[in-house]
Amino acid sequence: MPTVVARLPAAERDAFTEPLGELYQTPEPLLSATSEPVIAVGDVVLAHLGRASHTPAVSIVDGRTERGDVSDWVLDERPDAATEYTVKNRAGTITAELVEAIESALEDSEPARIIVDGEEDLAVLPVILLAPTGATVVYGQPSEGMVAVQVDDETRATGRSLLARMDRDPEFWEFLG
Repeated sequence: MPTVVARLPAAERDAFTEPLGELYQTPEPLLSATSEPVIAVGDVVLAHLGRASHTPAVSIVDGRTERGDVSDWVLDERPDAATEYTVKNRAGTITAELVEAIESALEDSEPARIIVDGEEDLAVLPVILLAPTGATVVYGQPSEGMVAVQVDDETRATGRSLLARMDRDPEFWEFLG
């Protein structure tokens, strides 16, 4: 069983529904406004980027969208990754295994994919905290589109603020400031 280092309390779920960046309906304007590296969180987001001929440096997927299995087109449109990591991460949690895979994937020189057995929705937080300044994190906003977040001091502060609302292992998160 993977070590859970953060858990989202039910009472805090609403705080995590607001988009952290600009909302886009299609990948082309999103990609023209992003900077590299691009990190994609979510199967449908990855498929849309693949359709636009863009391979993110890191992608995090779980084979599900809005609590259901992804359709075939989503699987067919995913760009290839040179390296794959498989981790366990239950819904409403962040595991040490997921965070360690994100760190490793960000260090890869070729595109990397993290396949989550469970759910990847909260992976956006450690990605924002670990990605290099200037990177773009793209994730899905259910029934609305894709959100692009530029990683900078302000978005990292927002990420830390959201993480502070979770039940977490403070010793594990110390290194993030």
